[in-house]
Amino acid sequence: MRTNVSRPAVSATANQTQLAPALRTAATHLASLVGGGCALIFATLPEDENREDTVPLRAASGFRTTRAAKRAASEALPVVRDTMTADTTRICEPLPSFGRRGNAQTFVLPLGWANRKLGAIVVGTPRSIDESTTSALTAYTEFLSLRLDHAQLCARLESAESAPSTPSEGDTDELLRLSEALFARDIELLRNNEKLDKIEQLKNDFIEKMSCELRTPLHHITEAIIGVLAGENDQISDHAKASLRSALDEGTAFQRTLENVLDLWQIKQNELRIQIQEVHIPDVIEEAVFSVQDALGNKPVELLRDVDCLLPKVQTDLTKVNQLLFLLLDNAVKFTNEGTVTIGARLITPDKLECSVADTGIGICHDDQKFVYDEFFQVDEHSSPAYRGAGLGLSLVRDLILLLDGEIALASEAGRGTTVRFTLPIQPA
Repeated sequence: MRTNVSRPAVSATANQTQLAPALRTAATHLASLVGGGCALIFATLPEDENREDTVPLRAASGFRTTRAAKRAASEALPVVRDTMTADTTRICEPLPSFGRRGNAQTFVLPLGWANRKLGAIVVGTPRSIDESTTSALTAYTEFLSLRLDHAQLCARLESAESAPSTPSEGDTDELLRLSEALFARDIELLRNNEKLDKIEQLKNDFIEKMSCELRTPLHHITEAIIGVLAGENDQISDHAKASLRSALDEGTAFQRTLENVLDLWQIKQNELRIQIQEVHIPDVIEEAVFSVQDALGNKPVELLRDVDCLLPKVQTDLTKVNQLLFLLLDNAVKFTNEGTVTIGARLITPDKLECSVADTGIGICHDDQKFVYDEFFQVDEHSSPAYRGAGLGLSLVRDLILLLDGEIALASEAGRGTTVRFTLPIQPA
């Protein structure tokens, strides 16, 4: 009779103690994975084994208060139960209680392993997510399922080993089976951890290469062209100078696209920091207007300002506000062939700033408006080269506004123009 069964390296109690913070970390990771959304994790732990009527909320992220998270959990519970019953991923309409962090899509993914239903995760996204993000969401759900099943097995094995009665051969076989199953889960957990770490490392390496091997050389190239154009060299023909200016424009546009990609990446990794300082908004607006003058070219477009002349200095992030205004102005100028582009700013309350950019350009049809914040989305991919771009501008604008805890609204009509308005919390200087 086989009686020599080894104990798990980690007790069930210790395992569950480690599980609670692990689930909280997982919720934060899931919210970050979809670009600053919100996440709820419902899971049955070993102590809930006989409570089939409920699936407790274990962790939440992306909510301002515990009460808001509980309200969202209550609203999500029916679809969680349906998803666990069907054992299949569901994509639902946004849940109202998720707010602006989850007003695009709601993903509900079942947690389970080896035909055991262990719970579900609910993820609200601030915008539609691409296929690679969906795959990452599924992979992380599989990892969580394995982690929860590991905790269940630990508890069952410890309970069986601590039974006071003398074990029969059948009991010993059950202990051995549980030990073997737990060992298999340990191996799977190690493999999943290695897989997740490898994916994360590949992403980090890719971004680092983009930063070091593209941004720095590109900066040197544009600086060299500027140096040549600024120098007094009569040997360069007018045609050559025109070619250099064209190359400089192309390089600058490429450099901005690269910076946008890197900024989006930093936001998703929670690495883009907020730096509060004293800001005079009219000065920032003038700088943004100056930066887009070249993009106007010879188009019959007038840049107008609608700025409160009594606007005081405020405390906010100068770099990000400047970036927001430039991105919106650049977008408006690009899609406006004639008419006006108007930039406005005012305080709507002592602690809230409102800025707007309105144009009389080509506008956006109603069906496309829900996609404008998606990364790499372009209203018309086959349109004139004058409208070219990577489709990152409005996506980055929205992410920056969310990062600053602000709000954004877009109103547009095809053929008549677009108005983008955003508000930011500020502090008086």
